[in-house]
Amino acid sequence: MPFFFEGFVVLLLKRIVIGILLLLVLIFGMAFSVQNTAPVPLDLLLIQLSEQSVALWVLLAFALGGLSGIAVSMVAIIRLRGGQRTLRRQIKKNKGETK
Repeated sequence: MPFFFEGFVVLLLKRIVIGILLLLVLIFGMAFSVQNTAPVPLDLLLIQLSEQSVALWVLLAFALGGLSGIAVSMVAIIRLRGGQRTLRRQIKKNKGETK
């Protein structure tokens, strides 16, 4: 079996697993929101937001936490890639000196 076919199968299985996980998260989120419909206000010390369901506030907090984590991770990835670029330039420079 050619190597590219094995890579295709792995990629397909990875996408299927991710799709199933996303579907499960969606189902649990919907079940959570159906069961938690009590309206509550959100008081953020200086600002008091209008009454919304508990599920909405919890799901918004979950989403904002996820987005914050992605943003922090992106900063770390950008720094690492910058360091990687610097190291590659140094390797090229050192290879040129040894020839």
